[in-house]
Amino acid sequence: MSLHTSRKTGFVRALLLLVTLSCALPAQADTAPIQITLSAPGPRNISYLPVDLIPKIGADKEEGVILHLIHTGGGAVAMNNLVTRNADFSVAGVPAAMSLRANGGDVVVIMPVDDAPLFVLMVRAGLKDKVKRIADLKGKVIGVNTSTKASKTTSQQLAELLLKSGGVSPDTVRIVPAGQSWVEQSSLMISGVADAVVGDEPFASRLLADNKVYFLAHLARPETVKGIKGINFLHAALETRSDVIAREPAKVEKMTRMLKKSLVWIASHTPEQVVDALGVSDPEERNALLLSLKNYPRAFSRDGKFSAAQLKETNDFFHGDPDSSAAAKALKVESMIDARWAGQGK
Repeated sequence: MSLHTSRKTGFVRALLLLVTLSCALPAQADTAPIQITLSAPGPRNISYLPVDLIPKIGADKEEGVILHLIHTGGGAVAMNNLVTRNADFSVAGVPAAMSLRANGGDVVVIMPVDDAPLFVLMVRAGLKDKVKRIADLKGKVIGVNTSTKASKTTSQQLAELLLKSGGVSPDTVRIVPAGQSWVEQSSLMISGVADAVVGDEPFASRLLADNKVYFLAHLARPETVKGIKGINFLHAALETRSDVIAREPAKVEKMTRMLKKSLVWIASHTPEQVVDALGVSDPEERNALLLSLKNYPRAFSRDGKFSAAQLKETNDFFHGDPDSSAAAKALKVESMIDARWAGQGK
């Protein structure tokens, strides 16, 4: 073989190698894990357990996702992480999402997570002889899930509606942030910093078992919230921004699938298995979480689909405040839902 032929053959081989490598690069990029950041209240707040379970049951790995969880003290804070682009998705109460949208925030609801709101208005045990009804809360300090300037949490909306139903103006009480974790809510009650808290499960039941609080109103008991319309509103739901939907629909599809896998896993496992998967070892926390899961077997959506009845209840709840802004009064939850990934149920 001549020197010229040898050089030509070597050049052709090198060229073929470069073409092969360049063709392989897109395939390698396609198999690289997708980075997703999700912000939600918690941790171990019963309404948001499907979020906490995603990495515990391996749903993220199955979808080829590296999931980064940011826990917050309220749904409004979780959505603030969303709109400020610190997160791709949030899970928060839909009334809080409606509050954000009414204030100009870019938030789209894409999948329901819960089937029932489990808020509890609990009062410090030491006030049992003084606070026997909603009207007795006048002048008291009330804790709610942490709001932001752009969005009022579902917890605060509920607190204000409860107060008004009892003839108490929200201006006559002091609202303080209570967060959405055991440490935050229990410390407010035990320290006496707050007189009452619109709290979450399993924290409320745990405090009740320790005789630290008593329940004044409970959304799971309709007789205690007769003055509130739409009490079966859609609470925790998956939300994102319109630009994520437009530019990264694969993220939306994978995030929706991960959450659906978590919901299916919960529905097919016992409360004990759920708590084991979460790795809860503290006896008191474990017992409280088990009790809540057993008391509220329908807490979570079974199919991850939007329900027309639940959306109607959500509109009724959000529009229950006569003092809301014109933008809030005109807003319908249906206008901010994109159900192409979750689907629409009955």
